[in-house]
Amino acid sequence: MEEKKFTKRKYNETIWGWLFILPTMTGLMILNIIPIFQTIYQSFFKTGDFGKGNVFIGFGNYAKLFQDKEVWQALLNTLKYSVVEVPCSIVIALVLAVLLNQKMRGRSAYRTIFFLPMVAAPAAIAMVWRWLYNSEFGLLNHIIGKNIAWISNPKIAVFSIAVIGIWSVIGYNMVLFLAGLQEVPGDYYEAAQIDGASGISQFFNITLPLISPTIFFVCITRVIGAMQLFDYIFMVMEKSNPALYKTQSLVYLFYRYSFVNGNKGYGAAIVVLLLAVIMLITVFQTYAQKKWVYYN
Repeated sequence: MEEKKFTKRKYNETIWGWLFILPTMTGLMILNIIPIFQTIYQSFFKTGDFGKGNVFIGFGNYAKLFQDKEVWQALLNTLKYSVVEVPCSIVIALVLAVLLNQKMRGRSAYRTIFFLPMVAAPAAIAMVWRWLYNSEFGLLNHIIGKNIAWISNPKIAVFSIAVIGIWSVIGYNMVLFLAGLQEVPGDYYEAAQIDGASGISQFFNITLPLISPTIFFVCITRVIGAMQLFDYIFMVMEKSNPALYKTQSLVYLFYRYSFVNGNKGYGAAIVVLLLAVIMLITVFQTYAQKKWVYYN
């Protein structure tokens, strides 16, 4: 009798478990999985004249893609942005998380202040930073006393956009690191203090190894997020901006071809290229994490 009751209970738990995750699985299929296959399918077609119908051209979009200098420049711009934004946002957020994990007055207020950019509307963020970057009456040029074209100089525009990205995601990364730090047992630090270890030594020998899984998760998510850069370029950079060619990302290029030029097939091919690059980087990160991530 006990075995039957256990089996029935296990069966009910299984049914309820699937019912609880069914909405998430349904949303994942409808909003993520199915669109991926539709995008790959669309990349083998060219939109017909006047936007009517699709014409199958096989690998024609990909043949054009590999010869398109604008696409490779956009990929280079995206990688430049990611190389600046991801490490800087992670390092700054980690330092802030360690500082705000200590006992200090107003700790909750500081955490809230640093997290505010994450909940601010991207349009509002773009408007503020466009004013800060204004070459004629911007606050940054007023402070440093120089007339620098922050977002119209092709050499520095992409890095100026990266600064906006860093500022906007620090709070989110900080919250994740705080969660990881609070899981570190205090006994390790007490033992290290007894042995005479300095604060820096404790950070590199205790804190970093024990929160390395959190750092790995943040690295994965931030690389994916940085490679999908679109909103800040769209709202900060004008179409007539001379630095747009050296700043536009792959997602911005996809938007332009798909929704401005009406060539959804070529736009889909650009997104497939981006997907392949993200998957390649993610595989490399997953392989490399075996050498520096420590799981308890």
